[in-house]
Amino acid sequence: GNQKATRLENSQGKKSQHAEEAIFYMNCRAAYLTVLKSSLENIKSKEQLSLVLQQAGRNPSQKTINKYWTSQTTSLNFDDFCAILKKEKPATKNELLEAFGKIDTDKAGYILHDELYKILTTRGDKMTWEEVATITKQADFNCSGKLDYNKFCELYLTTSEQCCKAARDRLEVDPRLRQQQFGNQTESSSEGITLPVSKPSPRISRKADHKLAKGDTRAPSRPSSAQSSKASTSTNVTVGASSSRSTKLITEPDTMKEWQCAQSKGCFYLEEDGEIISHKYRLHLPQRSAVCITIKPLNIPQAEGRSCHWLSVDTALFILKENETQENLQLVSFTELQHKEMFGWRGELGSGVYWLLPFTTGCRLRKVKTQIPGEAKLVWRDEDGELALTKEFRAALLDIFETIDLDGNGLLSLEEYNFFELRTSGEKCDQEAWAVCKENFEMKKNELTRQGFMDLNLMEANDRDGDPWDLWVTLLSLGYNKALEMTEACPFVIDICAERCKPRMKAISLEPGGCQLSRALCRSVVSKGEAKVLDGSENIIIHTYKSGSRITSVIENKSENKVIIHVNNEQSKNCLNNRGLTVFAVEVAPKSMMVSQHVMPLNEQEEWIYSCVHSLV
Repeated sequence: GNQKATRLENSQGKKSQHAEEAIFYMNCRAAYLTVLKSSLENIKSKEQLSLVLQQAGRNPSQKTINKYWTSQTTSLNFDDFCAILKKEKPATKNELLEAFGKIDTDKAGYILHDELYKILTTRGDKMTWEEVATITKQADFNCSGKLDYNKFCELYLTTSEQCCKAARDRLEVDPRLRQQQFGNQTESSSEGITLPVSKPSPRISRKADHKLAKGDTRAPSRPSSAQSSKASTSTNVTVGASSSRSTKLITEPDTMKEWQCAQSKGCFYLEEDGEIISHKYRLHLPQRSAVCITIKPLNIPQAEGRSCHWLSVDTALFILKENETQENLQLVSFTELQHKEMFGWRGELGSGVYWLLPFTTGCRLRKVKTQIPGEAKLVWRDEDGELALTKEFRAALLDIFETIDLDGNGLLSLEEYNFFELRTSGEKCDQEAWAVCKENFEMKKNELTRQGFMDLNLMEANDRDGDPWDLWVTLLSLGYNKALEMTEACPFVIDICAERCKPRMKAISLEPGGCQLSRALCRSVVSKGEAKVLDGSENIIIHTYKSGSRITSVIENKSENKVIIHVNNEQSKNCLNNRGLTVFAVEVAPKSMMVSQHVMPLNEQEEWIYSCVHSLV
């Protein structure tokens, strides 16, 4: 009987602890998203740190702020914020009364305004007379030149709780914020997908793509013990050095030399908030045929010998069949074969229209902070005072031309040029403006040449009298840094070969993957991966799928209630993931599924171990 009572007490204690953790993280998230747009966005100043702490019901002193924002601090992320809140507990009424009691030595329950002015403007975090006046003018706790500090404390605590409640209410009302997951993620490819129990309804909460390097010694601010959770499951995968790239050849020239082919380039671009956008394509097959489809990072010939960060970025392609409408797309397959940096798929497709959605996990295409010694020079003046493009800038422009020349014919059509314009200026060039370009810049067959593209950029520099501001706006939007390195973009090339017909492929848009890509991603993992039910919770299933050099896990929630899942990667070795966190938590809506994480090796020349514990809070 005593043992049963003890077990019951322990069980109730754990339930209470889990409930407290859930409330704590909800309050953290509510406060953070009151000040910042997403959990990816970092706190960038002392003032922002003070503001988010106040939204969480804290009243930090300057000394407290300085403790967490030192001379070496440039930013703090959501995890850092949670860690600070755990250390800085909100003041209790007894603590506040005790502080006032040290001033009120007569224990009268009042402090004279003159004495309050003197103390608050000369000690500790010194306030101005105007700031103190805003306190003494409040009729709720002031009378006859005195402050009733007992009433002041009551109002202070009530106001603090109201502030927290307002943040929570905003989180519940705003569906975009409510769907955001915990952790330092951006909005891209981990959208929640409603399960097809009823009418499909994508639950959009686009997330982040950030690299996780093992060996990060920063203490996680999430509970990491799987034993402390109600239900959990562990997944372990060990991959040998370079074995992820040893699959058989995707293309076999001898058997495919008579096949008809189509090719198009494209690019992944990393947005300021970490979201990834890319070109999307429509494929038309006139008749049923065996096909081979591949995608790989674009190896720009003239970039050889220079740093090509994008060549290590993983790529994939999801093939969806268009039925009656563009919205009604059905997943056919995806590129799961790998040979070196190329991913591919071989099979048979019926006649009709298909959509090709490029995808990258974001493990290697992500925001990074690097020290750049100096800003590259873009223009210079010759002996006659005429503006000219520098050698380095010309080389970057040639790379850009190679990337945006989607059909690879060495010329830019109006359609190709407009993808460039939409990315760099948000506007399109119409036929009339294109005719003006034709009068001023070199064209062939109504398409812009490389020289014409160079001259167009030189004209832009001349329009600003040599000021490179607009040129930098263009470069930064195309993924270049101030050293003229392409670090936040990944150009790729897609090849399609068909045995019985001529495939036709065309880039249609440049935008985020959206719910179609998220749905395809989840369904591919569920159909191909290994499924594990959380011990003690049959409605929560973790699907894990290894494809080439990457592993993706999807959380499926079959229950009628939303769930919070802790994800712990602390035992993984030589791994990086798209979230940038070793330990994090995700919220999964009822009757839905969503990507938990993508994981890749940090160093493919060494063995890597994926060891992940998913636990129900």
